[in-house]
Amino acid sequence: MIDLKDRQIVIFDLETTGLAPKEGDRICEIAAIKFKDFKIIDSFNFLINPGRPISPAAYAVNHISQEMVKDAPKSSKILPQFLKFVSGSFVASYNIGFDLNFLQQELKDLNKALPGDLLFFDVLTLARRTLLFLPSYSLANVANSLGLATKQMHRALSDVEMTFNVFKILISKLQEKGIQSFQEVFTICAFTPGLLNQENEQKIAFILRAIDFRFDISIRYFSKNCAEVTERKVTPNQVIEERGKKYLVGYCHLRKDERNFAIDSILHLDVEE
Repeated sequence: MIDLKDRQIVIFDLETTGLAPKEGDRICEIAAIKFKDFKIIDSFNFLINPGRPISPAAYAVNHISQEMVKDAPKSSKILPQFLKFVSGSFVASYNIGFDLNFLQQELKDLNKALPGDLLFFDVLTLARRTLLFLPSYSLANVANSLGLATKQMHRALSDVEMTFNVFKILISKLQEKGIQSFQEVFTICAFTPGLLNQENEQKIAFILRAIDFRFDISIRYFSKNCAEVTERKVTPNQVIEERGKKYLVGYCHLRKDERNFAIDSILHLDVEE
Protein backbone atom coordinates (compact mmCIF):
# COMPACT_ATOMS: atom_id res chain seq x y z
CA MET A 1 0.00 0.00 0.00
CA ILE A 2 2.01 2.90 -1.45
CA ASP A 3 5.40 3.20 0.24
CA LEU A 4 4.04 3.35 3.78
CA LYS A 5 4.79 -0.38 3.85
CA ASP A 6 8.43 0.46 4.54
CA ARG A 7 7.62 2.80 7.43
CA GLN A 8 7.23 1.78 11.06
CA ILE A 9 4.28 3.65 12.58
CA VAL A 10 2.90 3.90 16.11
CA ILE A 11 -0.71 4.87 16.77
CA PHE A 12 -1.40 5.89 20.37
CA ASP A 13 -4.27 7.17 22.48
CA LEU A 14 -4.73 8.55 25.99
CA GLU A 15 -7.53 8.61 28.51
CA THR A 16 -7.35 11.49 30.95
CA THR A 17 -8.87 12.80 34.17
CA GLY A 18 -10.34 15.77 32.27
CA LEU A 19 -9.65 17.98 29.30
CA ALA A 20 -7.25 20.62 30.61
CA PRO A 21 -3.62 19.63 31.33
CA LYS A 22 -2.67 23.18 32.28
CA GLU A 23 -5.38 23.11 34.94
CA GLY A 24 -3.92 19.93 36.44
CA ASP A 25 -5.68 17.14 34.53
CA ARG A 26 -3.47 14.11 33.94
CA ILE A 27 -3.20 10.88 31.94
CA CYS A 28 -4.91 7.85 33.47
CA GLU A 29 -4.45 5.37 30.59
CA ILE A 30 -2.12 5.09 27.59
CA ALA A 31 -2.13 2.57 24.76
CA ALA A 32 -0.34 2.18 21.45
CA ILE A 33 0.20 -0.29 18.64
CA LYS A 34 3.26 -0.48 16.40
CA PHE A 35 2.91 -1.70 12.83
CA LYS A 36 4.69 -1.97 9.53
CA ASP A 37 2.95 -2.57 6.20
CA PHE A 38 -0.27 -2.51 8.30
CA LYS A 39 0.80 -5.64 10.18
CA ILE A 40 0.85 -5.12 13.95
CA ILE A 41 4.22 -6.01 15.45
CA ASP A 42 3.93 -4.77 19.04
CA SER A 43 1.55 -3.16 21.52
CA PHE A 44 1.69 -1.00 24.65
CA ASN A 45 -1.16 -0.64 27.17
CA PHE A 46 -1.14 0.66 30.76
CA LEU A 47 -3.41 2.26 33.30
CA ILE A 48 -1.65 5.12 35.11
CA ASN A 49 -2.24 6.46 38.59
CA PRO A 50 -2.78 10.16 37.84
CA GLY A 51 -2.31 11.30 41.41
CA ARG A 52 -5.54 13.28 41.29
CA PRO A 53 -9.30 12.55 41.07
CA ILE A 54 -10.85 11.50 37.79
CA SER A 55 -13.58 14.02 36.98
CA PRO A 56 -17.20 12.81 36.80
CA ALA A 57 -17.34 13.98 33.16
CA ALA A 58 -14.27 11.90 32.24
CA TYR A 59 -15.57 8.85 34.13
CA ALA A 60 -18.89 9.12 32.29
CA VAL A 61 -16.97 8.70 29.01
CA ASN A 62 -14.16 6.24 29.74
CA HIS A 63 -15.52 4.47 32.89
CA ILE A 64 -12.05 4.45 34.44
CA SER A 65 -12.59 4.64 38.19
CA GLN A 66 -10.33 5.68 41.04
CA GLU A 67 -10.37 2.07 42.21
CA MET A 68 -8.98 0.94 38.85
CA VAL A 69 -5.99 3.28 38.97
CA LYS A 70 -5.17 3.42 42.68
CA ASP A 71 -2.51 0.65 42.42
CA ALA A 72 -1.44 1.49 38.86
CA PRO A 73 2.11 2.79 38.21
CA LYS A 74 2.75 6.53 38.02
CA SER A 75 3.54 8.32 34.77
CA SER A 76 7.18 8.63 35.88
CA LYS A 77 7.50 4.88 35.29
CA ILE A 78 5.30 4.46 32.21
CA LEU A 79 6.16 7.48 30.04
CA PRO A 80 9.89 6.71 29.73
CA GLN A 81 8.85 3.23 28.53
CA PHE A 82 6.47 4.85 26.04
CA LEU A 83 9.25 7.04 24.66
CA LYS A 84 11.32 3.90 24.05
CA PHE A 85 8.33 2.25 22.38
CA VAL A 86 7.88 5.09 19.86
CA SER A 87 11.59 5.60 19.19
CA GLY A 88 12.41 5.28 15.51
CA SER A 89 8.75 5.34 14.45
CA PHE A 90 6.38 7.81 12.89
CA VAL A 91 3.70 8.61 15.48
CA ALA A 92 -0.02 9.06 14.87
CA SER A 93 -3.18 9.68 16.87
CA TYR A 94 -6.72 10.91 16.33
CA ASN A 95 -6.83 14.62 17.21
CA ILE A 96 -3.16 14.37 18.08
CA GLY A 97 -3.01 17.94 19.36
CA PHE A 98 -5.05 16.93 22.40
CA ASP A 99 -2.87 13.93 23.19
CA LEU A 100 0.41 15.80 22.69
CA ASN A 101 -0.77 18.58 24.99
CA PHE A 102 -1.05 16.01 27.77
CA LEU A 103 2.17 14.20 26.90
CA GLN A 104 4.16 17.41 26.82
CA GLN A 105 2.76 18.57 30.16
CA GLU A 106 3.45 15.22 31.84
CA LEU A 107 6.97 15.04 30.41
CA LYS A 108 7.65 18.63 31.45
CA ASP A 109 6.71 17.67 35.02
CA LEU A 110 9.25 14.82 34.78
CA ASN A 111 11.93 17.13 33.34
CA LYS A 112 11.75 15.24 30.06
CA ALA A 113 10.65 16.13 26.54
CA LEU A 114 9.49 14.48 23.34
CA PRO A 115 12.44 13.49 21.13
CA GLY A 116 13.06 16.20 18.58
CA ASP A 117 13.35 13.73 15.69
CA LEU A 118 9.83 12.29 16.01
CA LEU A 119 7.41 13.02 13.15
CA PHE A 120 3.67 13.06 13.76
CA PHE A 121 0.48 12.30 11.82
CA ASP A 122 -2.98 13.54 12.79
CA VAL A 123 -5.53 10.97 11.61
CA LEU A 124 -8.35 13.48 12.26
CA THR A 125 -6.78 15.86 9.75
CA LEU A 126 -6.41 12.98 7.30
CA ALA A 127 -10.13 12.17 7.70
CA ARG A 128 -11.17 15.81 7.22
CA ARG A 129 -9.14 16.08 4.02
CA THR A 130 -10.17 12.70 2.63
CA LEU A 131 -13.85 12.43 3.60
CA LEU A 132 -15.56 15.69 2.74
CA PHE A 133 -18.85 16.98 4.11
CA LEU A 134 -19.36 14.55 6.98
CA PRO A 135 -21.72 15.97 9.62
CA SER A 136 -19.22 15.03 12.32
CA TYR A 137 -15.58 13.97 12.33
CA SER A 138 -15.66 12.18 15.65
CA LEU A 139 -13.74 8.91 15.49
CA ALA A 140 -16.93 6.86 15.79
CA ASN A 141 -18.69 8.77 13.02
CA VAL A 142 -15.71 8.51 10.67
CA ALA A 143 -15.47 4.77 11.38
CA ASN A 144 -19.19 4.41 10.68
CA SER A 145 -18.87 6.29 7.37
CA LEU A 146 -16.15 3.80 6.36
CA GLY A 147 -18.30 0.77 7.20
CA LEU A 148 -16.43 -0.14 10.38
CA ALA A 149 -17.92 -1.24 13.69
CA THR A 150 -18.77 1.97 15.53
CA LYS A 151 -19.20 1.07 19.20
CA GLN A 152 -16.54 3.28 20.70
CA MET A 153 -15.55 2.25 24.22
CA HIS A 154 -13.44 5.37 24.89
CA ARG A 155 -10.72 3.17 26.34
CA ALA A 156 -7.24 3.78 25.04
CA LEU A 157 -6.53 0.43 23.37
CA SER A 158 -9.93 0.08 21.72
CA ASP A 159 -9.67 3.63 20.36
CA VAL A 160 -6.18 2.86 19.04
CA GLU A 161 -7.52 -0.21 17.24
CA MET A 162 -10.37 1.82 15.73
CA THR A 163 -7.94 4.55 14.65
CA PHE A 164 -5.67 1.94 13.06
CA ASN A 165 -8.56 0.55 10.97
CA VAL A 166 -9.69 4.07 9.98
CA PHE A 167 -6.12 5.02 9.03
CA LYS A 168 -5.73 1.92 6.89
CA ILE A 169 -8.89 2.65 4.88
CA LEU A 170 -8.08 6.35 4.49
CA ILE A 171 -4.67 5.48 3.08
CA SER A 172 -6.39 3.16 0.57
CA LYS A 173 -8.66 6.04 -0.46
CA LEU A 174 -5.67 8.29 -0.99
CA GLN A 175 -4.11 5.62 -3.18
CA GLU A 176 -7.29 5.59 -5.27
CA LYS A 177 -6.89 9.36 -5.73
CA GLY A 178 -3.38 8.86 -7.11
CA ILE A 179 -1.47 9.89 -4.00
CA GLN A 180 1.40 7.46 -4.26
CA SER A 181 4.25 8.60 -2.04
CA PHE A 182 4.86 8.65 1.67
CA GLN A 183 5.85 12.32 1.46
CA GLU A 184 2.49 13.23 -0.09
CA VAL A 185 0.59 11.42 2.66
CA PHE A 186 2.75 12.99 5.33
CA THR A 187 2.18 16.46 3.86
CA ILE A 188 -1.59 15.97 4.06
CA CYS A 189 -1.74 15.13 7.75
CA ALA A 190 1.62 16.08 9.29
CA PHE A 191 1.44 17.72 12.70
CA THR A 192 4.09 19.99 14.16
CA PRO A 193 4.36 19.70 17.96
CA GLY A 194 5.75 23.22 18.11
CA LEU A 195 2.24 24.46 17.37
CA LEU A 196 1.32 23.37 20.88
CA ASN A 197 3.23 26.35 22.17
CA GLN A 198 0.56 28.52 20.61
CA GLU A 199 -2.46 29.07 22.83
CA ASN A 200 -4.90 28.98 19.92
CA GLU A 201 -3.85 25.48 18.89
CA GLN A 202 -4.31 24.26 22.45
CA LYS A 203 -7.81 25.76 22.55
CA ILE A 204 -8.69 24.10 19.24
CA ALA A 205 -7.48 20.70 20.48
CA PHE A 206 -9.66 21.13 23.60
CA ILE A 207 -12.72 22.12 21.53
CA LEU A 208 -12.34 19.19 19.11
CA ARG A 209 -12.16 16.78 22.03
CA ALA A 210 -15.29 18.34 23.56
CA ILE A 211 -17.10 17.94 20.22
CA ASP A 212 -15.99 14.30 20.04
CA PHE A 213 -17.32 13.63 23.57
CA ARG A 214 -20.42 15.83 23.07
CA PHE A 215 -19.58 17.97 26.08
CA ASP A 216 -20.91 21.48 26.54
CA ILE A 217 -18.15 23.91 27.39
CA SER A 218 -17.99 27.14 29.34
CA ILE A 219 -15.94 30.00 27.95
CA ARG A 220 -14.86 33.44 29.05
CA TYR A 221 -15.12 35.49 25.89
CA PHE A 222 -13.83 38.96 25.12
CA SER A 223 -15.99 40.73 22.55
CA LYS A 224 -13.83 43.13 20.57
CA ASN A 225 -16.94 44.94 19.32
CA CYS A 226 -17.92 46.17 22.78
CA ALA A 227 -14.77 45.44 24.84
CA GLU A 228 -16.83 43.24 27.14
CA VAL A 229 -16.02 39.93 28.82
CA THR A 230 -18.92 37.48 29.13
CA GLU A 231 -19.29 33.98 30.51
CA ARG A 232 -20.92 31.66 27.99
CA LYS A 233 -22.18 28.09 27.98
CA VAL A 234 -21.66 26.74 24.47
CA THR A 235 -22.56 23.50 22.72
CA PRO A 236 -19.62 23.28 20.28
CA ASN A 237 -20.30 22.09 16.72
CA GLN A 238 -17.14 22.72 14.70
CA VAL A 239 -14.01 24.83 14.24
CA ILE A 240 -13.83 26.78 10.99
CA GLU A 241 -11.34 29.10 9.34
CA GLU A 242 -12.37 32.23 7.46
CA ARG A 243 -9.87 34.65 5.92
CA GLY A 244 -7.06 33.14 7.95
CA LYS A 245 -8.91 33.46 11.27
CA LYS A 246 -10.23 30.46 13.23
CA TYR A 247 -13.61 30.32 14.94
CA LEU A 248 -15.55 28.06 17.28
CA VAL A 249 -19.04 27.56 15.89
CA GLY A 250 -21.58 26.50 18.49
CA TYR A 251 -24.92 27.07 20.14
CA CYS A 252 -24.66 29.89 22.67
CA HIS A 253 -27.00 29.25 25.60
CA LEU A 254 -26.76 32.93 26.62
CA ARG A 255 -27.92 34.25 23.24
CA LYS A 256 -30.01 31.14 22.48
CA ASP A 257 -28.65 31.00 18.95
CA GLU A 258 -25.69 29.65 16.98
CA ARG A 259 -22.69 31.96 17.22
CA ASN A 260 -19.14 32.17 15.90
CA PHE A 261 -16.49 32.82 18.55
CA ALA A 262 -13.02 33.93 17.46
CA ILE A 263 -10.55 31.47 18.97
CA ASP A 264 -8.11 34.24 19.87
CA SER A 265 -10.87 36.03 21.85
CA ILE A 266 -11.61 33.03 24.08
CA LEU A 267 -9.89 33.80 27.36
CA HIS A 268 -10.61 30.52 29.12
CA LEU A 269 -12.18 27.12 28.36
CA ASP A 270 -13.59 24.50 30.67
CA VAL A 271 -16.03 21.59 30.64
CA GLU A 272 -19.54 22.62 31.59
CA GLU A 273 -20.43 20.51 34.62
